[in-house]
Amino acid sequence: MISGSPTLFRYIFGRFLAGFTAVMCVLMGVVYLFTIIDLMRRAATHENVPFRTLLAIGGLQMPEMAQIMLPFGVLFAAIFTCWRLNKTNELIVIRAAGVSVWQFLTPMLAGAILVGVFSTTVVNPVSSTLLAKYNQMLSLYLQQNSNLVTVSRTGIWLRQPTKDGYALIHSESFDEKAWRLADVMVFFFDNADNFTARIDAPEAFLKDGYWEIHDALVNEHNASNHEAIRRLPTELTSQKIEESFADPDTISFWSIPDYIYIMEETGVPTTPLHIHFQALLAQPFLFMAMILLAATFSLRPPRFGGTGAMIVLGVGVGFFIFFMESMLHAFGISQKIPVYLAAWTPAAVSLLLGTTALLHMEDG
Repeated sequence: MISGSPTLFRYIFGRFLAGFTAVMCVLMGVVYLFTIIDLMRRAATHENVPFRTLLAIGGLQMPEMAQIMLPFGVLFAAIFTCWRLNKTNELIVIRAAGVSVWQFLTPMLAGAILVGVFSTTVVNPVSSTLLAKYNQMLSLYLQQNSNLVTVSRTGIWLRQPTKDGYALIHSESFDEKAWRLADVMVFFFDNADNFTARIDAPEAFLKDGYWEIHDALVNEHNASNHEAIRRLPTELTSQKIEESFADPDTISFWSIPDYIYIMEETGVPTTPLHIHFQALLAQPFLFMAMILLAATFSLRPPRFGGTGAMIVLGVGVGFFIFFMESMLHAFGISQKIPVYLAAWTPAAVSLLLGTTALLHMEDG
């Protein structure tokens, strides 16, 4: 508690959460508006897409967008709360009562931890479910390609169009370096979803414009025959397949460890999932860092002037951290830096910067 005062703790905690709620409502309102405008633009080339359907599609994406906006919501709410306490001279009274900067920041730090834990354990699972539905509706109404690859306990499944319908390719394991599928089964269907043929083979390699299937047992037209090499035309490329592996954002926080295990068993790269999982664990600490940085830039006494410029600078630092986080995640995914360094550096560096600046302010 703040100097043994639960009343003051509840007051600052409530002010922070109220400011956070207001900021997030404004941010999500703006994001939703631009999302609907973008969906309307894309729907202009498709007939018979009702406006209420676009509203529903946009709504399904909002939990995911909320997760992206949360660091800014925490930062802006902390800046607003500190600025209000400063402007109304409440901060002067609090400090005169012997309350240190660390003590009156405790309620906001507690709020940041609460928001971070809630986001990771509740919002993320809900968001992953709704985002998967969002992708399905985009594919259904706006003909946007959905993931070509599905990874499950039974192995890897790929779907690709063929001349008369589509083919489903199943493999027990996957070698990314050689682009080799092992223990391959290919099922062919026509446009009416009727089964037409099947190929079984010990391995298949992705070449430029086709699958090269070795020692293929072909079953079609009620007859079977062996082919040393069977070529299956495809528009898939290594880049398309890599991009089609399940988006980490569509996997619940609670399911990620199991999903990583399944992907490792089938030979699918798991680095993006590892980084995503560690970033979710680091989220409460990143939000705490936002509180410390906000205090650094918004607790300047009004008599010194320049408060507005300091607040703008604080917002700029928040955006810099966001871009730094995105950049480090990209480096981690490309395996240029370790997973833990990519996921935890933004939170760790921000916490150190905020703590150092506040220590300097408090001592000064």
